[in-house]
Amino acid sequence: MSKDIHIKKGLDIKLKGEAAKLTENAIASDVYTLIPEDFHSIIPKLSVKIGTQLKAGEAVFYNKANEAMKFPSPVSGEVLDIIRGEKRKILAIKINADKEQQFVDFGVKDPKAMEAEDIKSHLLASGCWTFIKQRPYDVIANTANTPKAIFISAYASAPLAADYDYVLAGKEKELQTAIFALSKLTTGEVHVSVGKNANSPLAGLNNISLHKVSGPHPSGNVGTQINKISPVNKGETVWTITPQDLVIIGELFLTGKFNAERIVALAGSSVEAPKYYKTKIGATITSLVHRKLKGSSDNRIISGNVLTGKAKNLKENLGYYDNLVTVIPEGNDYELFGWTLPVFNKISISRALTFSWLFPNKKFDLNTNTNGEHRAFVVTGAYEEVFPLDIYPMQILKSCMYQDLDEMEQLGMYEVASEDFALTEFVCVSKQPHQEIIRKGLDLMLKEIG
Repeated sequence: MSKDIHIKKGLDIKLKGEAAKLTENAIASDVYTLIPEDFHSIIPKLSVKIGTQLKAGEAVFYNKANEAMKFPSPVSGEVLDIIRGEKRKILAIKINADKEQQFVDFGVKDPKAMEAEDIKSHLLASGCWTFIKQRPYDVIANTANTPKAIFISAYASAPLAADYDYVLAGKEKELQTAIFALSKLTTGEVHVSVGKNANSPLAGLNNISLHKVSGPHPSGNVGTQINKISPVNKGETVWTITPQDLVIIGELFLTGKFNAERIVALAGSSVEAPKYYKTKIGATITSLVHRKLKGSSDNRIISGNVLTGKAKNLKENLGYYDNLVTVIPEGNDYELFGWTLPVFNKISISRALTFSWLFPNKKFDLNTNTNGEHRAFVVTGAYEEVFPLDIYPMQILKSCMYQDLDEMEQLGMYEVASEDFALTEFVCVSKQPHQEIIRKGLDLMLKEIG
């Protein structure tokens, strides 16, 4: 029996360049890169040095605060380079992949026959623990805590997001095995959310509490679902995990191998033929986009979606948690008297000289232009129109900026993450960096409160 969640507040940003449901093998990447900054709040300590031979799944570095938390190599090969920054901070570890892949054998295991501590130890040793995040603070889950619930969102509502129903097709066995394992790590339920009219492989699984979600973005954000199902209060913890990472965990138990394979959507109006590509975590951006973009070279390549992703160049790598690469035109042009003219080719929630509201199904070819400069907050009520959480967005942003921990607590910082404020940032006439403000606020709370 499913429980429906209908979201009214939000905004669907329909863009041109949605990935067609065709999957090809990406060009094999020679070098795979791990970037410690992908794992927020982690201080890495190396387990390898340049020249070390690794198998896929073997630890490259571990968490200084918890040595049992290991971060594995996505491929077998030789450590090619360790890039450092100021004060010898580790910025990236590059691994030259072998032609024939070899895997560490962690052993085939049945999660039904295992205790919670055994499952936790297995996930830590294999590096799969890195896929489990927690609220509060939106960081890798603390192994010392037991969550009141675990949340999995299999409904992607972000612009041009990869279709989970397509990507996960045929992976029911891996998904169910992972669910059996995770269900032993919580005192509550494993909440799984799917699209209301979707044909999701997760919908028929056992040991889950199923929710059918509908409404505009950010209805697919796990933070929105947590807020509607079981909000996080002070002293409580919930864990989250994405469906694509469930498959890796399920394969670990079924085969004993850490298989870092990803099916990644290459989408956006600058892509010649948007579709899906099979690759691995840490692959180079070049291996995904080479000869697949339209003529102009003036594009923004984003690992992730246009609202929350990170800008990348061709020499950089796919983000550790990402299953989408978006390419759109760079917005480095300026419109003369643009603010005085009627606007037909942009999305706006305002009806002042803008007409996107007349065409709710129209797909737009947007670029990265912010259409304005940074200025002080202007109170317009726009944030509340696209923010479905039971939280005051303007007030919580300001409390983060002046670092009032008590006020941040009272306003609901324990259950939010940066991505929950991506839409308010998009509609902000002040061009304030909402996601950056929230991330700094969460980091402050983690440091001061823990």
